[in-house]
Amino acid sequence: MANEPTYGNGKICYIEIPANDVGVSSAFFEKTFGWQIRTNNEGFASFDDGVGQVSGMWVTGREPMTTAGLLISIMVDDAEATLLAIAANGGTETQPIGKDFPEITAHFTDPAGNLWGIYQHRG
Repeated sequence: MANEPTYGNGKICYIEIPANDVGVSSAFFEKTFGWQIRTNNEGFASFDDGVGQVSGMWVTGREPMTTAGLLISIMVDDAEATLLAIAANGGTETQPIGKDFPEITAHFTDPAGNLWGIYQHRG
């Protein structure tokens, strides 16, 4: 189970993610990254990330973020395995591992078409 979040001025804490179908998008992030899905105070699907530090929800009626201006990356234990999970759960790889060498990164789109990154810490 995730830890209690760290509270503090300047912390990124909440993300609203465009979705065509909230059920499809929430299932993708739950299966692929282990996000905890819950119902927020208004009855909508919301999430806590894999370590309980960032929360958010999916919103309909907004265009997906399809180009890299601001790019949000999700930390993963195994980038290669994560790319397989992304594909298996309805996402699409858009930049393979290796482009940002020596960093271990890749880019993908979620089922709604939002562009994301993954990052594996070298350690």
